[in-house]
Amino acid sequence: MSGSPQSKLAFFRQTGWMVMATGLGGVCMWVVHIPAQSRMTEAEYGVFLALLQVLNLMLIPAIGLQTIFAQQTAAAIAPEQQRQLTFTVRWALAGTFILWCGMALAAFLVRGELLEKLKIAHAGALWATVGIGLAMLWWPILQGVLQGRQDFLWLGWLQILNGGVRLGGVLVLVWWLGNYAAGAMTAALMAYVVCVAFAGWHSRSAWLGKGEAVRWREWFGIVVPLTLGLSAGQFMMAADQIVVQSVFDKEVTAFYGAPGTIGRALIFFTAALVAVMFPKVVRSVALSQRTDVVAQALGATALVGAAAALVCTLFPELPLRLVYKPRYWVSAPLVPWFVWSMLPLTLANVLITSLLARRRFACVPWLLFVSLAYGVTLVLRANSHAKAAHGGAFGSEHLIAFKAVVQTIGLFSALLLGVAAWFTWGGGRNTRGTAA
Repeated sequence: MSGSPQSKLAFFRQTGWMVMATGLGGVCMWVVHIPAQSRMTEAEYGVFLALLQVLNLMLIPAIGLQTIFAQQTAAAIAPEQQRQLTFTVRWALAGTFILWCGMALAAFLVRGELLEKLKIAHAGALWATVGIGLAMLWWPILQGVLQGRQDFLWLGWLQILNGGVRLGGVLVLVWWLGNYAAGAMTAALMAYVVCVAFAGWHSRSAWLGKGEAVRWREWFGIVVPLTLGLSAGQFMMAADQIVVQSVFDKEVTAFYGAPGTIGRALIFFTAALVAVMFPKVVRSVALSQRTDVVAQALGATALVGAAAALVCTLFPELPLRLVYKPRYWVSAPLVPWFVWSMLPLTLANVLITSLLARRRFACVPWLLFVSLAYGVTLVLRANSHAKAAHGGAFGSEHLIAFKAVVQTIGLFSALLLGVAAWFTWGGGRNTRGTAA
């Protein structure tokens, strides 16, 4: 049975490796900020932080692809299903390339507005970000195949490679050559190219073999709600830094981004639990088996997240001191707010992923409603507080304004968790969306 001691041991062994690998990769990505903020001005570092969140939003069109390919790979038991997997992987790679060409053209046509709105001084930063877009569209497809195969060994190594190559690139391009945000984004591009190449090689049997056509109506009937459902949490994780960058003075946005990086790290480090959980849930559904892996993942996420939030509450300056220069320590009061506001979002992501793995798509419209309401509220509150805190060096009025933005994240993250919990255990548990 899936709930046997052996399966629990396997879950925690695989989770342990993914947490360690994600941790090592995350440490490298976190250490990236040491040379970045040391060499960059506050304005340039704010641009870098905003572009990192732009990458997270660029992932949304393909975010459902990792989930569906993990799901399809995990459920591909018969030879016919394996041939259908090969067919869809090839078409997805081609389709996302065409989508990226459209995105790149759109960025070129409105490049002036993008450079002005995001306060980007060097256009190279924008074009490096656009280049990363293609890798980020292919990355979920290839990762999904590896995840569905439960090839956690290479999933873990890819996390380490991503962080390690990015750190090495930043040390050379930013610390040594002084290329600032453009150099930092070029380093990220290098890391994604390496990771996509390795992921493509290790998943090559899924896209080089003999294919068999699938029923596209049914396939899109799954991938569309998967994408929309997962986009809610992705949007809520990334939108705030971009909004802050666009409405606040460029000299102060980095003081929001520094504690924000710490808050978002909570989601990054606990994502390993979700990565291990998802294919196991899909497999149990395909084989009509019971599993308690969701409860294990939710409990572990809550325990790790609450412990991290407690440490950040007792010692808010500590994570800033580990990475940032003293001038950023003044934003320490925002650290506890960020971590506690992100905690319900991490828990919501576990439940949302579980619901979507079981194809219970009735929750999707409600998740989208919460994220849409969050986006509108975020823009209104940020604009209102930006006017009150306009001009001058970073001070107490900016702390108040930024705290209001973070509180908006916390409120709507709690609402998102409530919706996910309702459809998991409440009256919504018996509703199931269709794949058509």
